[in-house]
Parts: sequence; C-alpha cells; structure tokens
Amino acid sequence: MNQQNLYYVLFEQQKELRDENSFVDRDLTKKVLSFIHLKLPIVITGVRRSGKSTLLHIIKSQLKLKEKEFFYINFNDERLIDFAIEDFQKILDFLNEQNYKENCPIFIDEIQETRGWEKWADRIKEEHPMFITGSNSKLLSKEISTILTGRSINVNLYPFSFKEFLDAKHIKKEDWKLDLKVQSQLRKEFLEFLSFGGIPKVIVDNDKRLLKENYENILYRDIIKRFNKNLEKPIKEISVYLLSNVSNELSTRSLSKTIQIKNLSTVKSILESFENAFLFFFINKFDFSVKKQIQNPRKIYCIDNGFVTEIGFKFSENKGRILENLVFLELKRNEDEIYYFSEKGECDFVIRDGTKIARAIQVCYDLNQDNREREIKGLAEAMNKFKLKEGLILTYDQDDELKEDGKKIVIKPVWKWLLEKDIDK
Repeated sequence: MNQQNLYYVLFEQQKELRDENSFVDRDLTKKVLSFIHLKLPIVITGVRRSGKSTLLHIIKSQLKLKEKEFFYINFNDERLIDFAIEDFQKILDFLNEQNYKENCPIFIDEIQETRGWEKWADRIKEEHPMFITGSNSKLLSKEISTILTGRSINVNLYPFSFKEFLDAKHIKKEDWKLDLKVQSQLRKEFLEFLSFGGIPKVIVDNDKRLLKENYENILYRDIIKRFNKNLEKPIKEISVYLLSNVSNELSTRSLSKTIQIKNLSTVKSILESFENAFLFFFINKFDFSVKKQIQNPRKIYCIDNGFVTEIGFKFSENKGRILENLVFLELKRNEDEIYYFSEKGECDFVIRDGTKIARAIQVCYDLNQDNREREIKGLAEAMNKFKLKEGLILTYDQDDELKEDGKKIVIKPVWKWLLEKDIDK
C-alpha cells in the first residue's frame, strides 16, 4: 500500500478514538486493565453489537491517554482494502515519524479484515500493550483468540448486565436494600431488562426494532455464509427451533429429524457455528463420566433475552424460561463452569469448582402450590447428591428461607441476586 495514502488514513482514524463521548462503563473494564502488565495482546471477543469497539474507548479513557499517547486503527475501512503484510512495519514507522509516545498502547478494531496480523502482534507485544477486537463471517471472535492461543489474553464481552442496564438508563440504585421506593423502581426496571435484554444500542436508543436487524446480521453474516447455499433454509429452521426452545433440552438426533438433515455431523457443525458466533450456548447434564455427558441431551441458552422475546416466543407465556436464560447469562458472565442436574428430579444449574460441585441453583418465575414440591425436591436432590449445605431458588420477586432435610434453601428475587453479586465484586 502506498505509504502516503496509508499515513493519511492512519492520521484520520486517530480522531475516532480521540472523541470524548460519554459511555456506560462496563464491568469488564477493570479485568481488561489488570492484564496489561502481562505484555500479551488482549483479545476482546463477543457477539455482534455487544460493545467491543466502545470498550476500546472506555479503556483509552480509563488509562487517561492523551493525543499521541495511544494509537488506533480500524481495518474495517475501505481505504485500507489494499493493506498487506509488509504494511504493518509502516504502522511502526508512522508512530516513530509522528513522535508517538514510546511503547504507546495500540487499539485494533476489526482485525479479521487483514492477514498476517498475528505474527506482527506477536513481534511487538513486548513493546506495545495491544487491545484487539473483531468478528464477522471471515473470522469469528473465538477464531481470533484461537489463532493466538498461548500468546494472548482472551476476554469475553457480553451484552449489558442488570447493573450496566441501570447505569445506561441513569437509574439510581444506592441504598436499595433500605429504600422501598428504590426497590419498587428496580423491580419495574428489572421487568423491562428481562424482556428487552442487554444489547447496548437497543437499550441506549430504546428501540427493540434493532434486535431483529442485529439477529439477522449474525445469522447471515456469521453463520449462513460459512455453509453451502443449500443449507440456508435448514440453518434458519434450526435458528427458529433454538429460539423457541431456550432453557429446554436439545437432542441433536431429534433436531436432525425435525429439520430433515440426515447427516448428524452437518447438524453438529451448524450448532457449533451458532456457539462460535456467541448467539447460542449449550450446557451438558452433569455426570462424573465425560462420555455420559456427551451422550445426554444438552440445554439451550441464548446470548440475549431480547432476541428470544422479539423473535422467538411471547414473554408472557414463557416468563420462567426467560428468567432461567437470564440467570444462565449471569453465571456465564462470571465464567462459572455450568451444568444441569437430572435424576428423579431436575435442578437447573449446578456449578463446578475444581473437582467438586460447589453450588446448586433452581430458577422459577413464581414458586407456587403447583410447582413448589417439584422445584424444591429437584434442588434438594442435587444438594444431597453433591453434599451441599445450602441451595438457592431464584424467582421473579419472592424472598424467603426454608429448611429441607436439615439443609438451608434460600429463595431470592433474581434482581436482588444480581445487585448483591455486584456489591460482592
């Protein structure tokens, strides 16, 4: 690429990260900053529109970097279409000639649009802290981090948490434990969060129409493009099936029959692509035998409740499954190792810590006469199985504590659980 043209684009792009806009701080910011001393590229992964580029702005702001104390490049710029491997050295020449601060951090957006970047990143990682984002049909976020396995730090950015959702809407949550008026407001906001989900632009612009557009972008650009054109219809059918069965068990063989694809390997590849695009997640039934874990049906979860309620099924008819999906996302955000438990009864989540199951969590929208015995027995069975002294039932708005076979079961509203977790951090 012509050096003069490249320099012009690089000069122009610096304005993008220089803008001092007001952004909602993310829970992940502190974690990202804590890795800088390791002198490894930090790869920020996540679903489309989860706020990866915005996080670069926030990190730059937190580091209090001024002009020429950082460098930014966005490869999703048509003016860089002729960028080649040899042009990476020209970036370093640009930094030197323009008197950028020595060892200044480098922020790279849409890295998948260029080739050979991983060798360059590996070469300069000792000299420059690097923050990398990127994801589309050419190279998904998970694949970017895989390319740099052992030579990078990978962090996952999810849509807004409840705390971030409240921050985005400027809702005060101070003293919520004591102020009943604040609690009433938080319950109202939580109901909206449960339905809207946490895609940042949807929340900031208060427009659910963006959900369908974003979902279709992921579906067509990140998944369908990767397969034979003849598979477009089956992939869309699988997408609808997954959305309609969030928080339910999934049998690959049954799904294969439903969409009439005889080749199980093809179905598994499609499901893997959904997971690589961070659109859907699948968790195993817990078993001490890994072989049995693989053989048993998995449970389906979606990256954002907004996709489920806007495209999948009606909120009012599936409140329990949507609440369970939200709890799963919070556990996933905390990087917990999650399984479900099923023997005589079922427990929605058991959390593994090392070699042991450390927690058991049941989720139901409303604990009532019709489901009380089933929900408590399923949780108690998991507690007995894994010798846990305490279990948790998360509901929409019930708060209680009870004993079952001498063990404590805490019943708590999800919104309180989310806010208490935030305090614990």
